[in-house]
Amino acid sequence: MSHISEILQTMDYGPSPESATAAQQWLDRHQRSFGLYINGCWTPAATQFETRNPATGDTLAQVAQASDADVDAAVAAATAALGPWQQMGGHRRARYLYALARALQKHSRLFAVLECLDNGKPIRETRDADVPLAVRHFYHHAGWAQLLDTELPQHRALGVVGQIVPWNFPLLMLAWKIAPALACGNTVVFKPAEFTPLSALLFAEICTEVGLPPGVVNIVTGDGSTGQAIVSHPGIAKIAFTGSTEVGRLIREATAGGGKKLSLELGGKSPFIVFADADLDAAVEGLVDSIWFNQGQVCCAGSRLLVHEAVEQRFLDKLRLRMANIRVGSPMDKSTDMGALIDASQQQRIARYVAQAREEGATVWQPAGELPGAGCFYPPTLITDVSTSATVVQEEIFGPVLVAMSFRTPAEAVELANNTVYGLAACVWSESISLALDVAPRLKAGVVWINTANQFDAACGFGGYRESGYGREGGREGLLEYLVACSEDARPAAPRKLAVTQGTTVDAGSAIDRTPKLYIGGAQVRPDSGYSVEVRLGDQVLGQVPEGNRKDIRNAVEAARKAVGWERSSGHARAQVLYFIAENLEAQRARFVAALAQVQSLADAEREFDASLDTLFHYAAWADKFDGAVHQPPMHGIVAALNEALGVIGIVCPDEAPLLGLVALAAPAMALGNRVVLLPSTTLPTIATDLYQVLDTSDLPGGVLNIVTGPVAALAPTLASHADVDALWRHDGDAAGCAEVERLSIANLKRTWVGGAKGRVWTDPAQGRGPEFLRHASQVKNIWVPYGV
Repeated sequence: MSHISEILQTMDYGPSPESATAAQQWLDRHQRSFGLYINGCWTPAATQFETRNPATGDTLAQVAQASDADVDAAVAAATAALGPWQQMGGHRRARYLYALARALQKHSRLFAVLECLDNGKPIRETRDADVPLAVRHFYHHAGWAQLLDTELPQHRALGVVGQIVPWNFPLLMLAWKIAPALACGNTVVFKPAEFTPLSALLFAEICTEVGLPPGVVNIVTGDGSTGQAIVSHPGIAKIAFTGSTEVGRLIREATAGGGKKLSLELGGKSPFIVFADADLDAAVEGLVDSIWFNQGQVCCAGSRLLVHEAVEQRFLDKLRLRMANIRVGSPMDKSTDMGALIDASQQQRIARYVAQAREEGATVWQPAGELPGAGCFYPPTLITDVSTSATVVQEEIFGPVLVAMSFRTPAEAVELANNTVYGLAACVWSESISLALDVAPRLKAGVVWINTANQFDAACGFGGYRESGYGREGGREGLLEYLVACSEDARPAAPRKLAVTQGTTVDAGSAIDRTPKLYIGGAQVRPDSGYSVEVRLGDQVLGQVPEGNRKDIRNAVEAARKAVGWERSSGHARAQVLYFIAENLEAQRARFVAALAQVQSLADAEREFDASLDTLFHYAAWADKFDGAVHQPPMHGIVAALNEALGVIGIVCPDEAPLLGLVALAAPAMALGNRVVLLPSTTLPTIATDLYQVLDTSDLPGGVLNIVTGPVAALAPTLASHADVDALWRHDGDAAGCAEVERLSIANLKRTWVGGAKGRVWTDPAQGRGPEFLRHASQVKNIWVPYGV
């Protein structure tokens, strides 16, 4: 036995094992065999599978494999429970959520130990992070259930929600998804990961314990086939998925055209940026928490270290010293820093990436020391001497592997940080808050932590940009993922059909031809095809427009991408341009009303024109007012939630309102700093070409609004599959076309907003404009800023 003097010299940790007795007894009470939790009852399944302790390889229990019929039964139970759950009102739902939070607290140690056994992460993390955060989500959303009617009026629940979560944070992901869904009045069919089902099954028990009405929460366990059954089920109104980008693409493809709302929280390759003036010791500790927390099996792990060249070597020396003191061992030991990986397949995958890095010429460093003989363990690993194109730099490893590179200037740091298809999170370390807050908005990431890492709270949204998915978990924005505007219910079943009005005459033209061109980069350009086509409505020829093609779309997207200065300009500056467009449009009222009157009554044409002006003023007014928020989570600091532009938005305009539909979609996008590539109404595309003169005289920078006329059936798929288009909106009433652009969006997982086969009363402010349009035109970035000591 060591003497106290020796302990003080070595500062070695002694063993501090957590007892697993209570968890083992809970498993024994269930005879280590679990069914499905459907309609408040345990239901046996035809087959079962094993769940194992990854630290030892021991079998923990046999768990039900849900079939398609089992998923049908769960959806039926959730559907039957939906009406009563919504009718009981926000206050009673709040009381149930509050009861679930209290029950989680009451059983917190059991949840922590069970999570540790099933997942392999250290007991310190489950006890001190996962369970308290899960409790926090239920408390927070109990409050939202109470306030929903007053804070988010004119919204309703979606219905039955399907939720699928990964194995890295089983209980926390459950709380992130179930709590807001229930608060909003939805019912749930929830699938935990195949590797880690036990905490969800314990949660099912506490649902019964608190008296949650049967069918409100249904938990079905199983492999990927169970997830597929949930995703494809016609009775489910929304899919909320957290997992890999590859599976996210499959889900987007499977749900295309089905009308399901979709939120995806996917993979990441997050940068951890250390500037020369950073507190290097604090940054090292932050990096340890960022990449080696949960063995690096975290979607937002800071797996790419970018350190200023002036301090690179000093920082890496400190880091290696700290890595040598990371304790890898039994997850049930409270002095363990890193536990076991989830499975041998994950261990082998990580080893392959490290071997490939060596083959590509990188330097791999791992601390000396032995790993436990049994179980799925891997040491903390540092890889240096890599190029920006190296596999380990570009691909998500999802393990305890850090890749390090250096930079010289802040601009280079931002460029390196954004050199990835992902955009989930980032860390910035600097003692200059001015520098940190200058860099943070330039990072393409949904969450930025300044001088901290891996901070989460129910009041603050979490989610990604780019191929890290879309939608948010937590905060007001996360709540909106489980609601739909009531105005959607009032939309007509099909778009309004326009027709040539009685007595319409078309000007045969003058001696000087004025056939319009395309509008790209602020200039009128001839189409690549060299063709123009007649605009016909019935037997009537209304004019001619250029026939755009794929190359014209590519040119328009390139021009839009270059017009990044619009995004960086102030809301005030953008508002002035929109006001100016409205002013110049008003000056040509007679010409535009006459053009619109070709396909509708004069009264309807005047109404559409007036509504277009009103809509331009509406979004000009919002341009400098659609602010974010400042959150005060339970930490010594604040979180700034910024509403940022998406980037380049492709828009397919409706035929039912040729001018107003264009304005109602393009104006909110531009107001928030997006650049637009627009396909105008095919019924009256000449109304868009008539806008060129208005745009040219309104100080709109080139490339902000690009208009390409031509066959939508050919041009829309090109836009939807273009890697430099960040979002695609389609509201032309073509259900098959909407499904196609959703399916093609998987190329870069761009956000889509489609109207399906339904129409929209564009002159109705409830349907044709409002905050919903602005939310579709923006994405929320949460910047965490701690202060003090």
